Amino acid sequence: MFTVCALYHFTRFDDPEALRGPLADLCRAQEITGTLLLAHEGINGTIAGPRAGIDAVLAHIRALPGCADLEWKLSTATERPFARMKVRLKREIVTMGQPDVDPRASVGHYVDPAEWNELIRSPDVAVIDTRNDYEVAIGTFEGAVDPQTESFRDFPAWWEANKERFHNKRIAMFCTGGIRCEKSTNWLLQQGVPEVYHLKGGILKYLEEMPEQDSTWQGSCFVFDGRVSVEHGLREGPHELCHACRRPILPEDRARPEYEHGVACHLCVDETSDEDKARFRERQKQIALARARGERHLHADVPEDGFDADG
Repeated sequence: MFTVCALYHFTRFDDPEALRGPLADLCRAQEITGTLLLAHEGINGTIAGPRAGIDAVLAHIRALPGCADLEWKLSTATERPFARMKVRLKREIVTMGQPDVDPRASVGHYVDPAEWNELIRSPDVAVIDTRNDYEVAIGTFEGAVDPQTESFRDFPAWWEANKERFHNKRIAMFCTGGIRCEKSTNWLLQQGVPEVYHLKGGILKYLEEMPEQDSTWQGSCFVFDGRVSVEHGLREGPHELCHACRRPILPEDRARPEYEHGVACHLCVDETSDEDKARFRERQKQIALARARGERHLHADVPEDGFDADG
């Protein structure tokens, strides 16, 4: 059993590059895999490994400048959810593309999972899912608005085009672990929205704490690791990844005529050319050959990055 740790923290790192090497070395020494992102605005990532190793990495991060009050979320995976460890330097730890956004200055009102249901059922509250379209497709909160964005950086433009829909509404926002809402609520406050709320700890905290019989969550929650999705109690969900388009699919989707492992699924079969599919087939052939030799191919099925836009 592997411990999976999702974390983020906004703080000021004057020299994130200097933090990269020691953090990467510790993770490898502790047999930790996953991805951590470092930027001037802080740290974000998901890692997995033995519990003692996770604890050692968390202690190291909490000792970094401004990180003493770091919060994190733990869950488990039956198989190693990442193939290797990466510590990356980025311009933003979650990419919104709005240079004036600063969650350290102000964010929306935090709402604990126990209070979330009552808030989102209020008739004067509009509930907005800030995640990407492929995440929303497998699960969201009852009555939530889906912006149908392909990337978090698309959210400001979506809001600008749709803000009149939410006139005189209080805004409640949520994402997987909370990091996207830190930025999006700060941005909405800058746009003059008077009352903005967000789910503290994100969907993951809600699924961990809220009894399933009392839940307003529908479906599964996409996660950026080899588990692909989780459900109430943070138990592993049923989804797999299409290794052509990286979208979540269900096991029964393998029986669809469009499905070819690593080449196409019903969601992406019309999005790639015959040349693309031929290239994907060659990749799958090389993966199979590497596996037969007892080696891991660079593009094997376990996610290499394991982490994309959320914390």
